[in-house]
Parts: sequence; structure tokens; C-alpha cells
Amino acid sequence: MWARNHGFSTLIKIILEQQVSLASAASLFKRLRNNVAPFHPLRMIELGEPHLRSLGLTRQKAAYCVHLSQALVDRRLNLQQLARMTDADARAMLTDVKGLGAWSADVYLLMAMRRPDIWPADDLALAVALTRLRGSETRLSSARLVEIAEAWRPYRSVAARMLWQYYLEERKARSNSA
Repeated sequence: MWARNHGFSTLIKIILEQQVSLASAASLFKRLRNNVAPFHPLRMIELGEPHLRSLGLTRQKAAYCVHLSQALVDRRLNLQQLARMTDADARAMLTDVKGLGAWSADVYLLMAMRRPDIWPADDLALAVALTRLRGSETRLSSARLVEIAEAWRPYRSVAARMLWQYYLEERKARSNSA
């Protein structure tokens, strides 16, 4: 069971993981951690977007990191308060921050907060895994993934983790056979 820590670092890492490989995001996160000290929202704001871009972040991801930092400093996003909220309310609070969409919020709730019934319907790996398991020729839509996952309530997070594991193992097997 993959787990992530609560907090700022994990949210930054999730922003970096949007629409790129995990390896690429991990490399970028390492560079960011090594060049932003202390690794804290105030320091991120102080350094600003130009410095973050000089470290390899895209214009958009640099802006998202600063938006997240500002939301935490301004207390528009209170990470401690999330623990007392429903899934829907916590997701809404997270997605109110520019740069944290549904996928980012769902990954944070599932991985960092370990909520049992989160389904990141827009996750590409979940779509690929479920499409392959169902023997479909075309990738299942997000709406279809949501529909299928309804049968797994209230433990959709468990299903997501199992499908991610399947995806990674199948990808590994394909690369070994190539």
C-alpha cells in the first residue's frame, strides 16, 4: 500500500506528477527540494515563479506551486481541517486552489489521507488497466470508469490501488519481454 505524507511537499509532488511520468516528476521534485531551502510555502513564494522555472518547472507548474503556497499561507487551504471534512468537502477545498484539479485532490485524499472511498476517474493508469482487464479495444471513458467503480463502494480506493499495481506489473512485464 503506497502511502504519502500529509502536507505541502506531497501536494507539490502531486502538481509535478500531473500529465508526466512518475520518474520525470520524481527527478524534478528532487531538484526542487535540493534548491529550495527551507522547503516551505513562504520560501516558495519568496523565490517566485522565475526561480522555479530556472529549476526546470514549466511556467504553468511554477505558477501552480506558488498558488498552492499562497493558499496555505493565506489559510484558504487548511490541511489540518481536511481531516474533519467529508470527502466531497475536502475535495472542494483542495480544488479551490488553482493547479489542484480533481485528479490531484483525489490522489491526495487517497494516498496522503488514506481515505477508503476515493476514485480518481481521470487517472490514465486506471483507465488503461481497467480497459485491458475488461478486454476492450478502446480506452474506457472517465464516465464509464465512474460507473464501473460504483460497484466497489465504499472501498474504491482499494480497487484503485489494485488497478495501479496491475498497471505497473503489466508495464514491467511488457518492457521485460521487449
